[in-house]
Amino acid sequence: MDLTQLQAAFTAELAAVNRKLRTLVDERARDMGLTLSRARLLMELARQDGPIQSDLAGLLDIEQPTLVRLLDGLERNGMIERRAVDGDRRARRVFLTETARAQAEDILGFLTELRAGILQGIEQDELEAALDVLRRTSRNIAAGRSAAP
Repeated sequence: MDLTQLQAAFTAELAAVNRKLRTLVDERARDMGLTLSRARLLMELARQDGPIQSDLAGLLDIEQPTLVRLLDGLERNGMIERRAVDGDRRARRVFLTETARAQAEDILGFLTELRAGILQGIEQDELEAALDVLRRTSRNIAAGRSAAP
């Protein structure tokens, strides 16, 4: 396989893996009565409770209005609460309720099991090399590199 074919195969496989992983997580979220977007939000809050809404939008890579709609729905369901930030009337911090925390922990536990299963048989040095390739690929995308310099 020449370099062009290898690059095409790599990016196609990367896209396929992303779709498959997203489908698995989406199915688990639906089983828990959540959308994938809500599950991602709960997982992020389980990792770091109390972020400012605008920071949370950045962490999830979504627009502020989209985040507000997600938060409104979760707040109506008693899963999150928003609290004012001292010294900034417009800013709000977002916190999980105990009910939502238990659900978020279930999702995080599922992800831990999922990672162990899908990466079974792949050695640490192989994972480190793959992670290095993915990080460099991500940096190239962020830098807007569509072709080799």
